[in-house]
Amino acid sequence: MDADLRELKGMIRTMGVASKLMFERCLEGIVDNRADVFDEVIASDDEVDDHYIEIERRILDVLSLQAPVASDLRFITALLHVSLHLERIADMSVNIAKIGSLVAHLPRNDAVVTTISEMGGIALKMIDASMDAFANRDLELCMSLPTMDDPVDRLNRGIIQEILPMCNDLRLLEWGMQMHVISRQVERVADHTVDIAEQTAFLITGEFREFSDASHPPDVDE
Repeated sequence: MDADLRELKGMIRTMGVASKLMFERCLEGIVDNRADVFDEVIASDDEVDDHYIEIERRILDVLSLQAPVASDLRFITALLHVSLHLERIADMSVNIAKIGSLVAHLPRNDAVVTTISEMGGIALKMIDASMDAFANRDLELCMSLPTMDDPVDRLNRGIIQEILPMCNDLRLLEWGMQMHVISRQVERVADHTVDIAEQTAFLITGEFREFSDASHPPDVDE
């Protein structure tokens, strides 16, 4: 049992690295307007999906062939949730890459790109923090994620004010509206890291509660 759980912990760490790399690369694609990077991100989604499927399969094997005690069951439950959130981060990255590729031919606004880059930089740090918290069972680090999320939410809410002045240029406005969608995807990546922290806090304490600062209405694409 212990060996299986250690292996699953290593697998989730590998999946986390792969998901973060996809997100990091799609942000680079947006900043540099690189079609080849967008293609790379889209193609790499299969790797993360494979990790997700394999982790789920291994967990089912443990549940069916062994008899996990309560603490092990908490860990297994947390693993299932964390792997799902990492898979969703990869999906958000693919969405960003597809949108970036779609509007690559349109005029751009440097200020909006800078805002998205700033949001993405914070979200990348949040991915690291959430995975470190999970690996080390660090409750204090878990509790820091909602505060880290605050500037991402603020930037996401404010980006529409940067886009509205583009109304006189329809091609630039089209690009700007798609950047607004991308901004929302970045914000969702940050939310998924907070969700990982919630699951880690449950693993540590045995009690589940949503972090109030991370509450958000459900989206159809989540």
